[in-house]
Amino acid sequence: MERFEQERRQRIMANIKNLNLVASTDAFIKSSNYQKYSYNFSWLGRPIIQYPQDIIATQELIWSVQPDLIIETGIAHGGSLIFSASMLELNAICGGSQDAEVIGIDIDIRSHNRDAIEAHPMFKRISMIEGSSIAPEVVEQVKEKAANKHKILVCLDSNHTHDHVLAELETYALLTSVGSYCVVFDTIIEDLPDDMFPDRPWGKGNNPKTAVWEYLKTHPEFKIDKNIQHKLLITVAPDGYLKRVS
Repeated sequence: MERFEQERRQRIMANIKNLNLVASTDAFIKSSNYQKYSYNFSWLGRPIIQYPQDIIATQELIWSVQPDLIIETGIAHGGSLIFSASMLELNAICGGSQDAEVIGIDIDIRSHNRDAIEAHPMFKRISMIEGSSIAPEVVEQVKEKAANKHKILVCLDSNHTHDHVLAELETYALLTSVGSYCVVFDTIIEDLPDDMFPDRPWGKGNNPKTAVWEYLKTHPEFKIDKNIQHKLLITVAPDGYLKRVS
């Protein structure tokens, strides 16, 4: 097994030195974002607006960390909540935390999405809060839920403006357990063409990646796990996989 792991590490390092491979994946990311590629997938029947590569990476983190709480900002159709809950269910079957749960926060949980999530078999591990993720009353509810948890994983995927994501990081990142991750999605916005988001308040210079860079200036307890993005190559979260190291 050690030999296999060593060979895998070597392949990952070779990835980023292969200029043709890097260029082709970069071209795919740009082209596929124009086509809303990430909207094409579901998890256990619910739309999950993610790239398959990031779904796999998150699965690896959930298995490695064995969280008893996952905090997610941004719910949309609920696919990510169902995904996290199903991974926690598998962890429990394999001897992990039996009462692990995921909490989702969204400023607008549409009734048809709420109904579908609440009707899903994985809802037994899910709770939802409607409101701004940075509103004091919402933050207080999340902190109450986190108070008795030991291993916490955080996923930030709501409003993608610099100021909002930075406020989310200041609010939720330190709830992350040492050795666990705070994953900031859609940092790829910084690397995409200027005309990609004409109807959104975010864009180049104002997005989750710029918020991550700003946050890390004063929070050395987090480090970007570059190994994950080097392994994936295709990801919406370059520089977004933040590992808490202290």
